[in-house]
Amino acid sequence: MEEHFWTSGADNARATTATNAVMVFPYPPDILQGDQIWTHLRENTGWRTVVMSERRVMRCHDIAILTYRASAEKADVPIYEALCTSTYLNDEGIWLRISHQQTAVS
Repeated sequence: MEEHFWTSGADNARATTATNAVMVFPYPPDILQGDQIWTHLRENTGWRTVVMSERRVMRCHDIAILTYRASAEKADVPIYEALCTSTYLNDEGIWLRISHQQTAVS
């Protein structure tokens, strides 16, 4: 699910994200919420591949926190490296992303 967030475009990401979710992106740097997220993702998606390493999951009841190092690639752009965290809420059997944060690694 998290890999598809990177590689399947904004529509797929929107389908697995809560309505008023919060996301923090390093470039262009911004804290986004709700519909602001989709404008950003439409302009900044298109990752062909993403490799996730150093994966960790912490789960407490209906909340899961995923942390990982991402190495993402798309055409005509240097490979993007970031430390990431996504928080999911199990809402009546459906896991929805309620937050996502990326810290660029140089």
